[in-house]
Amino acid sequence: MISFRMSKLLPAAGRKAVVAAATAGVVAVALVASSASGAGQRPTVKKPTIVLVHGAFADASSWNGVVKHLKRDGYPVIAPANPLRNLQSDAEYVRSVVDSVSGPVVVVGHSYGGSVLSEAVAGDRDVKALVFVASFMLKPGESTTDLSGKFPGNVLAVSLDEVPFPMLGGGSGTDLYVQQRKFGAVFAPDVPRDIADVMAATQRPVTAAALNGQATKAAWTSIPSWNMIATDDLAIPVKAQRYMAERAGAHTVEIKASHAVTVSRPQAVASLIDRAARSTSR
Repeated sequence: MISFRMSKLLPAAGRKAVVAAATAGVVAVALVASSASGAGQRPTVKKPTIVLVHGAFADASSWNGVVKHLKRDGYPVIAPANPLRNLQSDAEYVRSVVDSVSGPVVVVGHSYGGSVLSEAVAGDRDVKALVFVASFMLKPGESTTDLSGKFPGNVLAVSLDEVPFPMLGGGSGTDLYVQQRKFGAVFAPDVPRDIADVMAATQRPVTAAALNGQATKAAWTSIPSWNMIATDDLAIPVKAQRYMAERAGAHTVEIKASHAVTVSRPQAVASLIDRAARSTSR
């Protein structure tokens, strides 16, 4: 700082020169300090957005526990409503949601949601990883129904009610519901009874056409994939889950859980998603 006595002795032009020099010195010191403090620090890596795609006989609330853990860990999360009407149109809808996200994305699917996401995001460079949770991993020409019946052990298929509904433009389709009295036993046996009863009452039906729709793409052939196999699953037999995971070359974990693993074991599901997401920053 310039003292009062010095400012009295210097003419105005000289005082201005001294002030300018002093100011420049302060700025230079500040810049050096800032550079030094930043040395050795890694730049902050933006976490990918997690898009969660639910499956048949469920809705986006089936991800609630998983969302809680992901949000706690700092991930942006979107859990859209999967229409469950038609494989191709469902995939187009999910693709529109993914396209609305800026930056890297990890897409996660449960059950039929896996069929949809694999069709939806093939070729999308912003999608850095896929996670399949007790899910289908179709290849072109296959349907969800094909894989669900490929190996014995699918108890859910014989526990469905068929309900016709009018289609826009004429004609009718068939909605499939899990019989409420059987829902807990075949879909969510490891979920508390009161919660399973609510899930049964609020289940979203899937059309028979959606389950019979044939895949035309397989995103898992070009995007790194992770897979959680639920060993007590009565909807997708464990042999079918292993078969799909092995041919996809997915990073696979197995967990003792029912088909409703996103509800009964949300922390384990979130941990696998976190593992997949962390791989995107390497």
